[in-house]
Amino acid sequence: MLKEFFGHLHTVNTHRRVVRHYCFKLGLYWQGITHDLSKYSFEEFWHGVKYYQGFRSPHEKEREALGYSTAWMHHKGRNKHHLEYWYDINPKVSEYEPVEIPYKYLKEMFCDRIAASKIYQGKNYTDASAWEYYTRKKSRSKFHPHTADVLESWLKMLAEEGEEKTFAYIKKNYPK
Repeated sequence: MLKEFFGHLHTVNTHRRVVRHYCFKLGLYWQGITHDLSKYSFEEFWHGVKYYQGFRSPHEKEREALGYSTAWMHHKGRNKHHLEYWYDINPKVSEYEPVEIPYKYLKEMFCDRIAASKIYQGKNYTDASAWEYYTRKKSRSKFHPHTADVLESWLKMLAEEGEEKTFAYIKKNYPK
């Protein structure tokens, strides 16, 4: 259990450091500093240790074991850079639907996706990794259509033109 404790702690710390780096590139200083602090809460951290593997999110293993992830449910409700945070009941149809995500959280989500891809793929990471993950998970239907259009354009640009051009484009065209 000690190996899992320090492995998970290292993964969380590294992920937060990489996201912070990218958030700072976009001028999102507070979001970079506070990104994923809930991962240190008892509910999230100890489940992360218990289901730690090092090559994928512990949430996936917890889902396999329990059929759901209590750590993920805790996390998504406290972090606005996750699309699941932005679901609400449409009063016209009385069903949950995606809401358009404000750009400042969409930018943090973009940074988060790159960091997660880098952490879990390691030396196999390419600038196309976050786009490939997005398309593999068939994510578009889970997003508000405008949010999906913007995120897809950023992920494609990253895959085709690299980090430097993509971050410069986002910073210029999607200011605070």
